[in-house]
Amino acid sequence: MILTPDPVWPVAVMAVIVLGDGLLTFRPPKVIVDCLNGVGLPRDWWWILAVVKFLAAAGLITGIWIPGVGLAATVGLVAYFLTAAGAHLKAGYIGRDFWLNCLGMLALNVLILVFCFLV
Repeated sequence: MILTPDPVWPVAVMAVIVLGDGLLTFRPPKVIVDCLNGVGLPRDWWWILAVVKFLAAAGLITGIWIPGVGLAATVGLVAYFLTAAGAHLKAGYIGRDFWLNCLGMLALNVLILVFCFLV
């Protein structure tokens, strides 16, 4: 196991993606509104998603220099997207948003975990 990412670029790219996703939580486009409503997440809780995403992005970037932080952030993102997948399945909301966005991000984070931290 490696405590700092190697290579770094996938972690940095994921940090930018997660940061952008967090920013979209404040004024979400229709596709995100539909997804959050589809899984039954109350609107009063949407702000929590932004906090989680900002913390994940900060952890990914910090983890480039501080051993273990990026690994923890990546594991956290895998757990986040596993939970999101569970919410999709429980709600029966398994259309394009589930397959492309939710499982796609889960797969990317698992790949980052394996190829940047475990191999």
